[in-house]
Amino acid sequence: MVEILPSILSADFARLGEDIARMERAGVSMLHVDVMDGHFVPNLTLGPPVVKSIRKVTKLTLDVHLMITDPDRYAPVFIEAGADQVSVHQETCPHLDRTLRMIQSEGALAGVVINPSTPVATLDEVLDLADYVLVMSVNPGFGGQQFLPNSLRKVQALAERRERNKGSFRIEMDGGLGPDNIAGAVRAGCDWVVAGSSIFGSEDPETTVKRMQQLAREATAIRV
Repeated sequence: MVEILPSILSADFARLGEDIARMERAGVSMLHVDVMDGHFVPNLTLGPPVVKSIRKVTKLTLDVHLMITDPDRYAPVFIEAGADQVSVHQETCPHLDRTLRMIQSEGALAGVVINPSTPVATLDEVLDLADYVLVMSVNPGFGGQQFLPNSLRKVQALAERRERNKGSFRIEMDGGLGPDNIAGAVRAGCDWVVAGSSIFGSEDPETTVKRMQQLAREATAIRV
């Protein structure tokens, strides 16, 4: 089953608890949490206290995406705050195998992320270790960007590797996704679809999520 992961970066932080409750009513099981440090990406977002506050108001799986330069230092802090799974960028981890194992040893699922300019082949040595792979379909740092079509080829390449090697990792995609292009992402092999502004920027976020869920179900039967 394809999961829709609303990205709370696009939610109304003055009414964050209410927005999370809306997503629960829409039937989602996971929330995506973007963490940016102003160094690896040109933006600052939230820290462990916000994750801790979110954990208090929901039992949904918290998928924390660390767009930071020192994930080894901060991943355990976010896990302690309530993250269920943590993804780190291949581009920031000189010892990626060790970083992923550390996250798992702290009790969370470990994901690895690649930017639009990073080839899938850079992950070949950790695909048997990672619990999931996140393909960025925009350049990270800001919400509301235009989807980069080349990312679909990366998802296809990952799906082919998974099938060929009988892997079990999930494939996630983040950036510029919404009702207009979710079907293509699912057909390419995406299991988890992150969407922010297309959900929270719509007139009715709950209806938008349900529409995306339906489009994903329809597309699942006709994977590329």
